[in-house]
Amino acid sequence: MNYFELRCIAYIKKDIAYKNSFNLISKYINFSMSQDEKLKDLHKKENIFKNYSFGSFYPIEKDKIYKKGGTYSFTIRSLDEEFILKLQKYLRENVNNSFFQVIETIKKRVNRFFISELYTITPTIVTVKDQNNKSLFWTTQKDGDILKLQKQLQDNLLRKYENYYGKKLDPSQNFIQLIELKNQKPQSIYFEKKINEDKHITVRLLGNKFKIVPNEDEISQKLAFIALACGLGEKQSLGGGFCLGKGIR
Repeated sequence: MNYFELRCIAYIKKDIAYKNSFNLISKYINFSMSQDEKLKDLHKKENIFKNYSFGSFYPIEKDKIYKKGGTYSFTIRSLDEEFILKLQKYLRENVNNSFFQVIETIKKRVNRFFISELYTITPTIVTVKDQNNKSLFWTTQKDGDILKLQKQLQDNLLRKYENYYGKKLDPSQNFIQLIELKNQKPQSIYFEKKINEDKHITVRLLGNKFKIVPNEDEISQKLAFIALACGLGEKQSLGGGFCLGKGIR
């Protein structure tokens, strides 16, 4: 197993607030995907796994405003090398974006390694059902059931694995040995949703940041690696669940 990582250096054309960064990076990636017929089809499909994840601009400024004239990096990961190679080309060609421009990309292949810890550096979005079968975002305030959260996270990763590799895993336990909530209140991702030609609304997704210690067995380690490549939880195309990993390479 391996994934492919694209570190992107972006030149900022206008001040960008941190809360808007996910929406702007997502739109930039989506526009770049629309330049290729195969990627355009992938972008248009809803409710499918797209097998990539991305993080926000780095470093984060103290006032959470990315400054006009500055350069920052963000990272895209995917299991699919062809996807990364195409993005490497089309991201740099997207020169007319009003907010930023990708001026350099560095591609890297990462082979599977033993993962001792996972950290989500963007909010992990998980939807669950309440007693009335209504969907809501998992938070300690709205739900708080850790076992339900762990099951949702595992089931999501199992589906991502099957979607890409075309075969199922049969775990004997949850891949999470230890999970630690890193925020006191829910974290947000905002994105703009088009209602019609004249109207857009801002949608807020609620999530959390976690430290996870995966179990050491083969399947647990595979799922932890999928989390690094494709993100943890839901809404990866909007920036959800981007992870960093510690371990033995």
